Order: sequence, then C-alpha cells, then structure tokens
Amino acid sequence: QVQLVESGGGLVQPGGSLRLSCAASGSIAAMGWYRQAPGKQRELVAGMTSGGSTVYADSVKGRFTISRDNAKNTVYLQMNTLKLEDTAVYYCNARFTTTWSRADLGSWGQGTQVTVSS
Repeated sequence: QVQLVESGGGLVQPGGSLRLSCAASGSIAAMGWYRQAPGKQRELVAGMTSGGSTVYADSVKGRFTISRDNAKNTVYLQMNTLKLEDTAVYYCNARFTTTWSRADLGSWGQGTQVTVSS
C-alpha cells in the first residue's frame, strides 16, 4: 500500500486561496483529490495522471488547479476563489487506473480539513 501524507488545509475566507500537497511513498500512475462534507458522499475534486491528463469536478473547474511533480511523487491542489460549499475534508488518493468515479479504490491520505468561512 502506498502511503500518502497530506498538508495545506486550514481556515480561509470566501474568495481566498489554499494549496494542498500530498506526498506519496512511491510512484503511482494516477493521483487525485476527493472531498467529503458532513452528511454528504465523498466526491471527486480533481485527478491527474503521470502523463499530465486531468479531470475536474464541474463545481471546481476554473477555480482549482491540480498539478504533479513526478520526481517528488507529489500532487498539489491549488484552490482559488474558495466558496462556502468547498468546506470539507479533502483526501488525497493514489491509484493505478483513472476510474475516478470509483471512490473506493487505491490508497488514501489521512485527510486535511478545509474550512471556508467569513
């Protein structure tokens, strides 16, 4: 199992920005970010392959940017223009396929809380 360590969460005002980081213990084909708010299902935020292909949830497209440093086995999520509805626990995910609709695959980070509040 790949170990994932997340960082970068915190409290931010609406319209603010945060950058999440996730370092993996080894190389992985696909890495991404999911989030889960209380009482809601886990949902995909963004995903990226080692080759550079990306996918975004419609709710974050244009505001969030996923990037990856393959040499460091690290994936990032730049979160701009944050909204109240972005409040959730964000989980890093690493998997060997790009079946992003499946929220039960691969290895998971410990989760980092992102709270957007005025």
